[in-house]
Amino acid sequence: MTHHTHSSSTIPYIHEADVGRVLRYETLIPAMERALADLSAGKVVQPVRSILYAAEHHGFFGVMPAVYGDIMGAKLVTLYPRNAGTELPTHQGIIAVLKATTGEPLAVLDGRLITEMRTAAVTAVAVKHLAPPNSRVLAILGSGVQARAHFAALSVVKKFDEVRVWSRDADRSRAFAEEIGAASMPAEEAVRGAGVVVTVTNASEPILKGAWLKPGVLVNAVGAAGATNREVDEETMQGAVIVDSREAAKVESGEILRSGATVYAELGEIVAGTKPKPSGDRVVFKSLGQAVEDLAAAKLVLSGLRG
Repeated sequence: MTHHTHSSSTIPYIHEADVGRVLRYETLIPAMERALADLSAGKVVQPVRSILYAAEHHGFFGVMPAVYGDIMGAKLVTLYPRNAGTELPTHQGIIAVLKATTGEPLAVLDGRLITEMRTAAVTAVAVKHLAPPNSRVLAILGSGVQARAHFAALSVVKKFDEVRVWSRDADRSRAFAEEIGAASMPAEEAVRGAGVVVTVTNASEPILKGAWLKPGVLVNAVGAAGATNREVDEETMQGAVIVDSREAAKVESGEILRSGATVYAELGEIVAGTKPKPSGDRVVFKSLGQAVEDLAAAKLVLSGLRG
């Protein structure tokens, strides 16, 4: 009765420190380009994520499965807003990776840093392909984990002469600005004249107004998730809207649902060249986060640790 021992052999758990040792934006950004192009080309089996609510604990539990090439798996991600200000992060999770060829479990990875980095890397893909060529000013609205990750990732694909930051917490905004050599200022001032704008707050009502934006701007709306939350107002959404997944946007983006915006393309279609870059005086990239991004990042980590 020992014929099943192989499948029960221990699979590795990859801690955040090990993820951080091997994951680099220089290789993660191209991996995200490929993953997005493959998703848009129909090469990924991926349902829209399920969100379960742990009401009595004020937590959200997201289940994000996908089959992608020779691997498959799922990210189990939690959002506990009440962890803010404690030693626990608000976003936590694990990623289980299995062999698509045989179904064998390969590894379980800590998901927090992978989520942080792949999110910023996907925005970097949008900036690489969609930012106005002459954009030299970057505005970041937010001062948390994602704000820092976005500054790092965007610096890999574009050289900005000036970075401006705003956050609802003025002290955190100043500290973040100092840390990255940026200037901290009111939101409207930060955004006026900026060629690339990133919103990475946990706001549920708009903190960015379209009236502030200059023609030709690329807005990356990253923070707000869910059918009712918005970081940017309806006027901001009056541009060419690009999403990571059309299917997900239909159920998960308050900004798109409440503004009635039509989706021009998926980012993967722009990357692959199956849709031309939008013309017009504003592009909005709405990032929701896709399971295939997590799996592609996890695969990169596993090959980095093996190498």
